[in-house]
Amino acid sequence: MKDGFLKAAALSPSLRVADCNYNASQIVSQLQDAAARGVRLAVFPEFCLTGYTCGDLFLQRTLQQGALDALQTVLDASRELDVVVLVGLPLLVRGKLYNCAAVLCGGRLLGLVPKTYLPNYGEFYEKRQFTPGSTEVETVTVCGQEVPFGTSLLFRCRQMPSFVLGVEICEDLWSALPPSTFHTLAGATVIANLSASDETVGKAEYRRALVSNQSARLLCGYLYASAGHGESTQDMVFAGHDLIAENGALLAETSPFEGGWAETELDCQRMESERARNTSFEPSSEGYLTVDFDLALTETKLSRWVDPTPFIPHDERRRAERCELILKMQADGLAKRLEHAHAKTAVIGISGGLDSCLALLVAVRAMKQLGRSTSDVLAVTMPCFGTTHRTRSNAEILCDELAVSFTEIDIANTVHSHFKDIGQDESVLDVTFENGQARVRTLELMDTANRTGGLVVGTGDLSELALGWATYNGDHMSMYGVNAGVPKTLVRHLVQYEADIAASAELRRVLLDILDTPVSPELLPAKDGEISQKTEDLVGPYELHDFYLYYVLRFGFGPSKIFRLAKAAFAGRAEYPDEVLYKWLRNFYWRFFAQQFKRSCLPDGPKVGSVTLSPRGDWRMPSDAAAALWLAELEQIPLKG
Repeated sequence: MKDGFLKAAALSPSLRVADCNYNASQIVSQLQDAAARGVRLAVFPEFCLTGYTCGDLFLQRTLQQGALDALQTVLDASRELDVVVLVGLPLLVRGKLYNCAAVLCGGRLLGLVPKTYLPNYGEFYEKRQFTPGSTEVETVTVCGQEVPFGTSLLFRCRQMPSFVLGVEICEDLWSALPPSTFHTLAGATVIANLSASDETVGKAEYRRALVSNQSARLLCGYLYASAGHGESTQDMVFAGHDLIAENGALLAETSPFEGGWAETELDCQRMESERARNTSFEPSSEGYLTVDFDLALTETKLSRWVDPTPFIPHDERRRAERCELILKMQADGLAKRLEHAHAKTAVIGISGGLDSCLALLVAVRAMKQLGRSTSDVLAVTMPCFGTTHRTRSNAEILCDELAVSFTEIDIANTVHSHFKDIGQDESVLDVTFENGQARVRTLELMDTANRTGGLVVGTGDLSELALGWATYNGDHMSMYGVNAGVPKTLVRHLVQYEADIAASAELRRVLLDILDTPVSPELLPAKDGEISQKTEDLVGPYELHDFYLYYVLRFGFGPSKIFRLAKAAFAGRAEYPDEVLYKWLRNFYWRFFAQQFKRSCLPDGPKVGSVTLSPRGDWRMPSDAAAALWLAELEQIPLKG
């Protein structure tokens, strides 16, 4: 449960209709097994103590008492278990029968939540036996305990306050205004649904979408435990279709009629983070009663998949669709800017590297969108001390294949003159040696754009902005930065996609070779004709930095939790032992804070994903903020050895 992780399960035991003792034994058996696996929230189906298909037997006092006896059996079993348990039963209150969810923990009955919406159409006729629940909370005596009863109940864990449970029952979710909407606005981060949804053709797909979408709308974790084998098949069949979703993502599911259970870890802190940044999520807890309970705060072993590349879809078809959409977004943004500025050219510094390659591909798309010749894209290569034959050649071939205008400006003489002006010793390969070249390149591009009536198209990507891996007023500056919202790991896939759809074999070949070229600013002299300055050797692997960037910006997680997630995501990767993950995480935080001044004056550029660093958009941070708290938290992370 540390770091906000809650191991939860939706279970559908095999039951016997109206055999409460048998049903209780089945539930207790599954509950004990779940607890042994580390489950801390176990949700069972609607009327699981009796069976959903009892019909008018629900009106029999014998069945009602049998359900209470079965509840006592589960209560007794729960005393030795550190689990919150939800079971369904009929309950007689003031002469009316209610379809209820009982919430219990450690032998204590925390509350009873009645169903709000009773289906009375098609194969359902619940209003024949039951009364809708009320939002008014009252106290009833059940199993010898004084218990709150009503729909406006929440259940909060003292040891992990981010875990707040709300409950609804089956049809409640299918209604126009589900109770879970009010539960989450009142503070629930997790919703449990005890259901007895019968199976018909196409219903599983709809149910799956309903649960996922509700978790997305409410920024919550959602558990759906549905009745399965053992229910009467007189007129219906029940498939035990259990689902667990979190903020729109389906994390766990049992296939209909397959048996078993859905089990995963929910991230309650993630839900809190989502709500904190969403100003449309307006809390309202009026009329609610919150019941506190205790669970031991233990380490939760993660079984849920943690994506090592959160910016990249893993399905090939979805990845291609995503790449095409992003390229269109980038191109449309640039096309609008070119059109508005009446720009005659789009000027790009082309190096033979990934970022400038992507910017060039986007510029070509923009010109085609505007119905203009691709020759209006002016690609400028500016070789200097670190330029290699490979990158220079690839730049020229790429421009030729894309039919853009191409020119070369050898900046060596200008750089020599500049170094002489400022007294720079050229044998000293320091930051001045590197940045002087980068700023001269930007000067050449800006003035070329002025001369040709054009705009300088920036090439720097989101990952470089996060790390500050750009020369201030050098490649940091442009007139429109098309890659500003694209992380480096995604840049690779965008270029790969363009290679996959390339119009010629030669274009595909050169794009693949650019993909195979080490990332480098080429500002230090080449060694034996090969790149001597490899970016990832200096700042760290971009796949790690993009992972860190995602969780820092998207959810605001702290260093210790991000380190834990990274260990799970990159488990089994020999090149990423704990000390390497730690080293580059520390480097990320140090650079992220130190380099904010470069992000505070970024050129315009399109947002393409949920994470961006524009000071006019998603990220506002003082340039002189201190990283001390984050670095101190990192110091507390235990490392082996």
